[in-house]
Amino acid sequence: MRSSSSPSAGTAPSAPDHVAGPTAVMRGLRATGHVFRVPLDHAEPGSPLIEVFAREYSSLEHDDDAVARLPWLLFLQGGPGGRGVRATQLSGWMKAAAREFRILMLDQRGTGLSTPADAATLGRLPDPADQADYLAHFRADSIVADAEVIRGRLGSGPWTVFGQSYGGFCTLTYLSLAPEGIERALITGGLAPLSGPPDDVYRATFARVEERNREYFSWYPGDRDVVTRIARHLDRVEEHLPGGERLTARRFQMVGAFLGGNTRIHALHYLLEDAFVDVAGEPRLSAPFLEQVQGLVSRAAQPLYAVMHESIYCQGFASGWAAERVLTQYPQFLPTAEEPLLTGEMVYPWYFEEDPALRPLQPVAELLARREDWGPLYDTDVLATNVVPAAAAVYRHDIYVDRELSLRTAAAIRNLEVWETDEFHHDGISDDGEAIFDRLLGMTRR
Repeated sequence: MRSSSSPSAGTAPSAPDHVAGPTAVMRGLRATGHVFRVPLDHAEPGSPLIEVFAREYSSLEHDDDAVARLPWLLFLQGGPGGRGVRATQLSGWMKAAAREFRILMLDQRGTGLSTPADAATLGRLPDPADQADYLAHFRADSIVADAEVIRGRLGSGPWTVFGQSYGGFCTLTYLSLAPEGIERALITGGLAPLSGPPDDVYRATFARVEERNREYFSWYPGDRDVVTRIARHLDRVEEHLPGGERLTARRFQMVGAFLGGNTRIHALHYLLEDAFVDVAGEPRLSAPFLEQVQGLVSRAAQPLYAVMHESIYCQGFASGWAAERVLTQYPQFLPTAEEPLLTGEMVYPWYFEEDPALRPLQPVAELLARREDWGPLYDTDVLATNVVPAAAAVYRHDIYVDRELSLRTAAAIRNLEVWETDEFHHDGISDDGEAIFDRLLGMTRR
C-alpha cells in the first residue's frame, strides 16, 4: 500500500490535540463541541493528522459539578458515513441515558464536522489509487482507535458504548480490539457477521426486503400498481429530479428505504399517493413527488455510505460489488421485472453513474470494490472469551441486519445477552428509544 496523505488542511502540527468549544444551552440540555486531532493511520508513526469532532450532551437536571462526575457514554451511529445526531432536546434513548451519563456523540472520521472525506476533499489527492489508500483508514478499526484516543484525552475510565446499526458493527470491533476501554456494550440492530463474504449478507437482505415488500403491498394493495406504473413511466418518459439529472426506474426503486421502519413505512404511501399529475392530458410525475424522491435517492449528504458500504464486510477479500452479483438470483428486484420490488440499502456500481454527487468518486469506488487487502475487523478468540457485559436488541424482521446472521454472531460472543423482539424494525430507537435503552442497560447489570 502506498503512503497516504491527508487531503484536507487545518491540522497544523502546532494545533492542540483537543479543543473544547463553547457550551450551548437548549431545551433541557447543554451541548459542547470537542475537536480531537488523531492520526490518519494509528499504526503508522508520523502519520498525517486528521480531526474528529464529537459533541457532548448532558441534562440540565445535573449542575456542572454533577455532570463532571458522571460517567461517559459513547454513541456510535449508523452508516457507514453518517454523522452524529444533532439533538435539540433530550428525548428517546438520549433522555434515558442523560439521567446517569454524559453522552459523547461522535462524528465518525470523514463525517459531519470531522475532517471531511468527499469528492471535493478527496480530489486533492493525486489519483484514485491514493484516494483508495486514504479511505482504507475509514473503517471500524480506525473508528475504534479514534475512540480510544478520545477516551484518554477526556480522562475517562472504561466507558459505556452504545452502537446502533453500523455503530453496533463498530462496537463488536471495539470488543475485539480494545475491550479494556469498555465498561458495558449496548447494541441495537447491529450484530454483524464475524466472517464470510458479503454475498451471505445480501442473500439474506434480498429475502427480507422481498418479504417486507409483500407486507407493505398487503396493507396498500393499490400501491402495487402505482409502483409498477411509475417504473414503466420512467422507461418511456424523461423525468428529471430537481438537481437536473434524469430519474430512472432503478433509482426510483431506492425509495424502498422507507420499508425499514416501524412507522416510516407508512410514509411511503403518502409519497406514492401524489406521484402523478395531469399535464395537458398526459401523466407526469409531480413536482412535490420528485422533490421528495431527490432527498431519498441522493447520496450528496452521505457519500461515504455508498463508497465504503460493502467494505464493512470485508476481511482479507474483495467485495467485487456483492449486491450486484447477488441481485442476479433475485430477478424480482430488477427494474425490468413485471412488478418490480423496491430495494433496501444495497449499493450498486451504477449509483456512481446516476448520482451526480457520486460521479467524481466512481474511480475510487471501483478500486475499493476490487481491493483484497482489507485487515481483520473482529477477533473471534477475544469475543469468545469476552468479559465485558453486553446486551443486544435483535429485531426479528429487520431488513438491514438479518436475524439469523445476528443470532449466529451472538452465539459466538461470551457474556452477550440477546433480546429478540418483533415489536420493532431497524429504527427501533427512533420509535421507543427510551424503553429499549433502559432494557438493554438493565440487562448488562443483572
